[in-house]
Amino acid sequence: MFNNPIPMQLSIVIPCLNEARTLRTCIRKAKAFLAASGIRGEIIISDNGSSDGSLNIAAEEGVRLLHAPEKGYGMALMHGMNLAEGSFIVMGDADDSYDFLDLQPFVEAHERGGDLVIGNRFLGGIEKDAMPFLHRYLGNPVLTGIGRLFFKAGIGDFHCGLRGISKSAYEALDLKMPGMEFASEMIVKASLKGLKIVEVPTRLYPDAPGRKPHLNTWRDGWRHLRFLLLFCPRWLFFYPGLLLAAAGVLVALLLTVRDLAFPGFMLGVHTQFYTLILAGIGLQMCFFSLLGRYLGELRGIFRVHGRHQRLIRYIRSASGFWSGMVLFAGGLLLGAQALQFWAERHYGSLDPSVTFKTILPSGFLLLFGFQLMVACMFLNLCQLFMNIRQEGASQ
Repeated sequence: MFNNPIPMQLSIVIPCLNEARTLRTCIRKAKAFLAASGIRGEIIISDNGSSDGSLNIAAEEGVRLLHAPEKGYGMALMHGMNLAEGSFIVMGDADDSYDFLDLQPFVEAHERGGDLVIGNRFLGGIEKDAMPFLHRYLGNPVLTGIGRLFFKAGIGDFHCGLRGISKSAYEALDLKMPGMEFASEMIVKASLKGLKIVEVPTRLYPDAPGRKPHLNTWRDGWRHLRFLLLFCPRWLFFYPGLLLAAAGVLVALLLTVRDLAFPGFMLGVHTQFYTLILAGIGLQMCFFSLLGRYLGELRGIFRVHGRHQRLIRYIRSASGFWSGMVLFAGGLLLGAQALQFWAERHYGSLDPSVTFKTILPSGFLLLFGFQLMVACMFLNLCQLFMNIRQEGASQ
């Protein structure tokens, strides 16, 4: 720790993996900014296994050199940020694609109350050849649009590599993602926790000639997309599941009454079979979404949502369990009716187009009722384990 009574104001964390071409330039720009602004700060190089002389450059420049214990962009940043001593942390890449001389807007946005300050390259300008065509016109707009829709973040550039965050906000977010999806995790969790997120225009410059990009377009794009989807189970599971369940049940009910004839084809019992399977899949998706959201709320990842909480309380309560029992009993009654129909025909062969109109709804009600009862027990089990954990931590 520093003995200077003046607290450290700013930590500039630069992740590094074989960036000898540009690292010295980035360090000197960061030094020049600190000198010109009069801010008491530190420069941290969080190395991720460099073998090209980057370590020697960091040592020669006299900055803090840390060695991330595990590979990955997110791991390098987290290691540096965990050990950073500044009250505000700015992170930026070591490839000189961002100008460390231009950090004043980030500091000022933080001083105005911004917990997380994100650069926006589309507002600040993108130099020629600085961003690949697919990233500029497909990857970034699509992933940013999904993030804005799912999490209401109001951010125009989810993946800008130049950003700042207060040390207290960083600690509150409890970030975990080891790879490039770390960038999405930071914004998503900040949005879910209601932190103040501010954007500032940032200019993007081309990489140094001959530098091989660390970003893999399709692999890292998929990891970002997967993270966004998993952190918003409503859009990935609940809404599609609800649509499947509603459509499946509606069509199945119509087919229970009578076959549906259309020009050139007819929908009957075979269609009813598949619509009820789709409805079962939809219900399973809904339950999975609710359970995932509930676990996230218990762990403090998601903010508590009123309507969701009411639905969870109902499913977890005795009323939810008995609702499942009633549905299950309805399935048994329809099954008994089908069995009686078979007995009246002396247990001989039956016409599936007739019997399946009873058997299929029976199977669906059995499945739905059982799912509801299991969901009730699982939610109560989660709550029990959480209570036990909290009691153990308080002792």
